[in-house]
Amino acid sequence: MPNSTNAILDRAMGALVGGALGDALGMPTQLLSPARIAELYGHVEDFVAPFADHPVSKGLVAGTITDDTEQALLLGRILVESGDRFDHARWVNALLDWEREVKARGSYDLLGPSTKRAIDAINDGVPAEEAGSRGDTNGAAMRIAPVGIMMPLEPLDAFVAKVAETCRATHNTSIAIASAAAVAAAVSRGLAGGDWRTASESAVAAARRGAKLGHWVTGGDIATRIVWAQELVRGKTMKDAIGLITDLVGTGVASQESVPAAFAVLEVANGDPWQAAVISANLGGDTDTIGAIASGMAGACVGFSRLPQQHISRLVGIDIAEVRALAEDLVAARSAKASKDAAA
Repeated sequence: MPNSTNAILDRAMGALVGGALGDALGMPTQLLSPARIAELYGHVEDFVAPFADHPVSKGLVAGTITDDTEQALLLGRILVESGDRFDHARWVNALLDWEREVKARGSYDLLGPSTKRAIDAINDGVPAEEAGSRGDTNGAAMRIAPVGIMMPLEPLDAFVAKVAETCRATHNTSIAIASAAAVAAAVSRGLAGGDWRTASESAVAAARRGAKLGHWVTGGDIATRIVWAQELVRGKTMKDAIGLITDLVGTGVASQESVPAAFAVLEVANGDPWQAAVISANLGGDTDTIGAIASGMAGACVGFSRLPQQHISRLVGIDIAEVRALAEDLVAARSAKASKDAAA
C-alpha cells in the first residue's frame, strides 16, 4: 500500500491523466470500424488528427481530449464541492453548462444518450431518482474515476452506495451502476497499492454489489462479462485480441459491451496504460471511452510518474496543474473518510 500522501496522489494523477491519454488517442478513431481505422490511419500508435469529415471529432487537433475526460474532471469538482451528500441539482446544472460551453466552441461531442434523456426528463419535472431509470449506456462508467479516488474501497457497501448516488440522476440502472462500480473499484484498489490484477478482482466484487442497485434492466451481468472478457483474451497477441474484443465482447456504448471490453484491454496490455490506450484506439466503436476507462484504471495502478511523459506533454485541452489540484482535493477527502471510518 502506498505509505505516503505523495504516493497516493501520484496514483490519483495516474488515474486522471492516464484516462486522458486513452481518451485522446481514441478521439480520431471513435465510431469507426477497425477496417476504416486501418484504411485512414494504419495501426494507431500515436496521437493523430481526425479525418476532415469525422462525424464527431472533425476539427480537433491530434492529442485533444473529449467529453470522457472533461466530464470526469467535472464530476470530480462536484464531488469536492458537494461534501458528504452528492448535490444532484448542481451536477445536472454543471452538465448542462458543460454542453452549452462545448456547443459554443463548435464541438460535436455532446451529452451521451442516457445523460441527455435524463436531463431532459429532469427539466420536465421528473425527480432525479426516476430520471435515470433507463440510463444503461457507459456515460457513468466513463467519468467515475474521481469516485474511486475519493472513496476507500472498504467498506464495500458504502463504496458502491456512493457510486450509485452519483449515477442516480442519469444512469440509475443495475447495469450502469454495476459498470461504474467496477471501474471505480479498480481505481480505488490502485490507489491503495493494488496492481491491475487485484484491481480487476475488486472490480468484479464491486460490480456484483452494484448490480443489486438501481432499476433493473435487461442485459448481460457485468461482473460475469468482465471475467469472461479477460479470460477470452488472456495470452493472445494484440492483433488476435483486438479481433476477439471487437467481434465477441463488443465495443459499442452499451455498458455490457464497452466496460468488459476495457477490462479485456487491461488484460492484453498487462496493465500498461499507454498500451491500453493503443489497443483501445484500434478496436473501433467507442474507442475514446474504452481507452479512457482502460488507461485510467491502469494509470491508477502504476501512478503518474510511470506514465509516458512525452505523450502527456502533447495532450490538448487539459491543464495538468488544475488536474493536480483536483487530485489533491479528492485524495484529502479520501484520507478524511479513511480516518473517520477508522475512528468509528
